[in-house]
Amino acid sequence: MKSENAYRTIAEVSDILNVPAHVLRFWETQFHQIKPIKRVGGRRYYRTEDIDLIAQIRDYLYKDGYTIKGVQKILKSSGKEEVSSTVLSDRFIDEMKEIRDYLGQFI
Repeated sequence: MKSENAYRTIAEVSDILNVPAHVLRFWETQFHQIKPIKRVGGRRYYRTEDIDLIAQIRDYLYKDGYTIKGVQKILKSSGKEEVSSTVLSDRFIDEMKEIRDYLGQFI
């Protein structure tokens, strides 16, 4: 079982949020705040913050009936225009270890 803070693949995020993977990829083009880590071959890894943001976007679009432009305005006005690039070093190290362990199963 992955830890709560482990990186998730696009397939995992798709299952968690019940949003097709192609929609997640499209949303990346529309909402620059969604910034999964991309590895070799373009494989995406989403952080918990990314998943929370995507869930919020999904709810605005699907539950509240906002348009993409409307959600973009909401995110801009709520200060989520840019995701902070500051990462706590301990958490970053833990996340990198989890990725290493996860990828180690394929070697």
